[in-house]
Amino acid sequence: MAPPTKSKQGRVGSIAMAKRKLKKNLKGTSSVAGGEASQKEMAQPEKYNMFSLAAIALLVAVSVAPLTAEMSNFTSGFAHHHKHTALKMDEASLTVINELDTDVVVSWVSEHCYQCLYQQLGVVPGRPSSGQPSSVDFIVSTQHEITLQLNSTPVNLELCSVPYHFGEHGNYSLWAKNLNDSSVVNCSIVTVADPVNSYIPILVAFLIFAGLTLVSAIGKIILGLDVVRAFLFRIGSSMETERLINSELGTPGRTAAPVTDNILPPPPSPSKRLRSLDTFRGISLVIMVFVNYGGGRYWFFRHESWNGLTIADLVFPWFVFIMGTSVALSINSQLRAGSTRCSLLRKVVWRSMQLFIIGVVIINPNYCQGPLSWSNLRIPGVLQRLAWSYLVVACLDLLVARGHFDILPMDAWWSPALDILLYWPAWLCVLLLETLWLCLTFILPVPDCPTGYLGPGGIGDMGLYTNCTGGAAGFIDRWLLGENHIYQTPSSRVIYATRMPYDPEGVLGSINSILMAFLGLQAGKIILHYRDLHTSIMSRFLIWSLSLGVISAVLTKCSTDEGFIPVNKNLWSLSYVTTLACFAFVLLVMIYYTVDVKHWWSGAPFYYPGMNSILVYVGHEVLEDYFPFRWRMANSQSHAEHLTQNLVATSCWVLISYVLYRKKIFWKI
Repeated sequence: MAPPTKSKQGRVGSIAMAKRKLKKNLKGTSSVAGGEASQKEMAQPEKYNMFSLAAIALLVAVSVAPLTAEMSNFTSGFAHHHKHTALKMDEASLTVINELDTDVVVSWVSEHCYQCLYQQLGVVPGRPSSGQPSSVDFIVSTQHEITLQLNSTPVNLELCSVPYHFGEHGNYSLWAKNLNDSSVVNCSIVTVADPVNSYIPILVAFLIFAGLTLVSAIGKIILGLDVVRAFLFRIGSSMETERLINSELGTPGRTAAPVTDNILPPPPSPSKRLRSLDTFRGISLVIMVFVNYGGGRYWFFRHESWNGLTIADLVFPWFVFIMGTSVALSINSQLRAGSTRCSLLRKVVWRSMQLFIIGVVIINPNYCQGPLSWSNLRIPGVLQRLAWSYLVVACLDLLVARGHFDILPMDAWWSPALDILLYWPAWLCVLLLETLWLCLTFILPVPDCPTGYLGPGGIGDMGLYTNCTGGAAGFIDRWLLGENHIYQTPSSRVIYATRMPYDPEGVLGSINSILMAFLGLQAGKIILHYRDLHTSIMSRFLIWSLSLGVISAVLTKCSTDEGFIPVNKNLWSLSYVTTLACFAFVLLVMIYYTVDVKHWWSGAPFYYPGMNSILVYVGHEVLEDYFPFRWRMANSQSHAEHLTQNLVATSCWVLISYVLYRKKIFWKI
């Protein structure tokens, strides 16, 4: 989800620094690099002082999540003065030293950017005289490996190409020199000052949470020992002791009920709620909140720029999946309770309308800027996508759902496929919708773009299709909704430098979100048909996971960019749905086994936000800029401080959901 998608992702790539200075000798260059290194070393204690704050905050925390951190807006390919500017997060300093007689153009491209044009970093003039090289300082990105290319300016001839993954806050030198043969240029990168390990805050957070989990588990085991229970029993007051004894043995004078009172069968108990489903929903929601809040400003907690997956790309489809599972169980329960399909349809339509309206309101905040203009109101969004998926899948289920399964034959040859064959009209509708998606995606003509284009545009595909971001999906959104009513800063801008607005929750992708919810509905049908047969439920989940995994492997050719249909969150491609549904079935098996079968885990703390998912999601969006979810940081360029703030913000929502659970307050629409 992003979740839900946010516009607060920083630009990846190198940023040229336009401060250019001719260095008179090598000693002068070394002194500049050494000075920058010493300043960086002095800055480290201040950064790592935040670890103590992280520890204190995480000890109070109950779970993981974040607060949307504002990412720096880097404009790649343009020069900036930076001699006295401190390095920011995910940046390193690079000094290009030119010992050649000709000027050198330095360009770069991210290894994460598929078939991209090189972007100019800057120009390093030729040496003024023999033994006096010239140099220019640049800032480069450290998020992904980049390839640096040096070209001579007179004829634009490539001199050398160097792939390298720079470390955060490191200081590097790139030397360009002639070897014995003057026609051969040697380029080598030297580390002047070692980078910092920006992942230490994550390790500290993990160890603290793991420690808290271990302490909680040990405490639960100790409190369950007979010796401890007996000790706690003895230290209680006499009245409490008497109450406990009476509750076990009966109060004096109480008579046992006659046996004849118990000959009637007990009333049917309501179906037991599966904690694993709420736990699954809670896990998805907590991670969704965390990545929406910034995820400590780590790149893998942001949405992928185009093809591929990050942690942020996992959670929204999982939320859609478990929504479909809940639809199957809920409609079955209400049909068994005597509700009519027409009354349920009215509830479904009304709930979908509420979700859509709430979604439009929370993605168009304008609290302090005056009235919102209708001309730039964004229409698609996360809750809008949920509303649409819920409406279609619930209507399909109402078309074919059954209230009782005890009269179905279980010994026929086709009974293993009973949970599919009984609902063939719904499957037929979903297959028709998927056929529509394939036709629109690969056959619909898009002006000035190749038919069936699935790329990001921008500098991708060698810059041939700059304004073709998203192909048919982007074209349909811009034609149907208008450019001003869709997302203006998509994640494709990060690496591919796209300029076209594109909405990851657009119209065409909604078809595949219906497929994702329907696969979740299928998981619910499996639970209903094989109720209390845990082995059958888990085996069918694993069969579905394997089947969807095979489909994903075929569609993607087991590659990120070379497949027929790459995994792409922005497009909500077919392979993205099958891959995430494969993961969802596996995760659901694990949670179902540990929570509902073996009862090794209660699902806490994720169970509580899973029981109040709408409130937590809407609340974290509306209150994200308020204390205690955000505060002014001492060092806004510290991963440790951002991670601390994000974890505290998430933990607050988990704590709020726990308090509401204890008070039996649930927001349902």
